[in-house]
Amino acid sequence: MKQFDVPPFYRSSLIGEIKKKRKLDDPRKKDFKPTQIKVDNLTFLIARHFGFCYGVENAIEKSYKAIKENPDKRIFLLSQMIHNPDVNEDLESHGLKFLQDTHGKQLIPFEELTSEDIVIIPAFGTTVEIEKKLVKKGIEIDTYNTTCPFVEKVWNRSAKLGSTNHTIIIHGKVKHEETRATFSHSSQNSPSLVIKDIAEAQVLAEFILGERELKDFPNTFRGNYSENFDPDIHLNKIGVVNQTTMLATETQEITDYLRSVMTQKFGLKNIKEHMADTRDTLCYATNDNQSATIGLLEESIDLAVVVGGYNSSNTTHLVELLEQKFNTYFIRNESEIIDENQIYSFDIHTKKRILNHNFLPDKKELRIAITSGASCPDKLVDEVIHKIIKLKNLNSKSIQIKL
Repeated sequence: MKQFDVPPFYRSSLIGEIKKKRKLDDPRKKDFKPTQIKVDNLTFLIARHFGFCYGVENAIEKSYKAIKENPDKRIFLLSQMIHNPDVNEDLESHGLKFLQDTHGKQLIPFEELTSEDIVIIPAFGTTVEIEKKLVKKGIEIDTYNTTCPFVEKVWNRSAKLGSTNHTIIIHGKVKHEETRATFSHSSQNSPSLVIKDIAEAQVLAEFILGERELKDFPNTFRGNYSENFDPDIHLNKIGVVNQTTMLATETQEITDYLRSVMTQKFGLKNIKEHMADTRDTLCYATNDNQSATIGLLEESIDLAVVVGGYNSSNTTHLVELLEQKFNTYFIRNESEIIDENQIYSFDIHTKKRILNHNFLPDKKELRIAITSGASCPDKLVDEVIHKIIKLKNLNSKSIQIKL
């Protein structure tokens, strides 16, 4: 695996030691049991996989490389590099400016750009339309294009499906940067439709099976399908790809469900002519982080803390998994922890930051699960751990690590 040149202040000696030991002990990633960090009567259970993935480290490395190599040029980020405010704020502190927000709203007009400017394309990628605008301005977009290879893999798979006349069903959030980019690229090659969950897949199935009138399709999926999409024609041969940060289990559930629907309509012996096998589009890092979080669910734990950006899709799904069983606090960084009793956390359902009381239970033996999203620096996880240790009046020098 490639080693990336990421600024040292994103790293953590404690987390680095844990990850190094786990990699040596379990190189094939077969063990999803958490690591234990014990300090007296306080135990942290750290997910087997968490934090920066390949695509994120690649994006960060290229961003700081752009800063170093272009000291006299204006440097712009097309949108947030990744969904972590600490990372984006640090990049901004080096003079980088955002051209758009995460919803695609223009912050700085493209008209203000010149061919001398540097534009960094984020890990989520961007649309074909924006690429063309930048090229037309004379801006070179390849050197600092940080699009994640696994996102590009989805695009390539979509193109291949398009060449065999498959319609692309994208499991994703229609307003998310990555889904907007994937939709733009897939639409170049074939009819495309975005669905966000199994409920929308079930509605789609009703159109496929003729249980809903096709005239209602445009209103039902308004804004989610490509131009000239004809449900009477384009729902007879499909393939499912995904926004790489979605729940992998949900993508698989949607794929399996739609396969059963297509089997019901066309028969098992004809299924290969109507439904593509797209398991190869799932991101390994998303799978690993989610599997490791599921591993935490098997443990006896008093509460869980998830660290990451509040607009991070992959982090949100880790919260979804953990809150099924534990009191789960989704925090940006250690500053959200006020004291033993109070903590600010983000409610993924109401989309609001709220103040919670009774944060740390008054127990003789306390067990806390910790994980973080793929865009979260290890340093932030380290700081959360050490802040809790300090609040419990324990000595961090007595930390014991157990794999």
